[in-house]
Amino acid sequence: MRKYVLACLFSLTMGMSLPLTAVTPAEALTVNINVGSSLNHGRAITCAQGQRLLQNRGFRDVRRVDCRGRFYVYHARRGGGRFEITINARTGRVSDFRRIRW
Repeated sequence: MRKYVLACLFSLTMGMSLPLTAVTPAEALTVNINVGSSLNHGRAITCAQGQRLLQNRGFRDVRRVDCRGRFYVYHARRGGGRFEITINARTGRVSDFRRIRW
């Protein structure tokens, strides 16, 4: 009985000592992206970095369409819409952003 009481007290004190974290509701975060948005603070990016940056901005199913030349083209989904996003490879800025059907 004594071991049981000690085990309960130990688990209770350990549970109380854990820090509580605040959870941010999903609707409280807003992600805006427009033509001219800098995704990489003006630095050059690779095609894979561009895909990852778009995913971090809230896009899903990001597909690389064309990664040759000065501009990288991606197709992605967000909020029920499908978009074609063109990013300048040298500056990391969005140069074109339009809704498409595919």
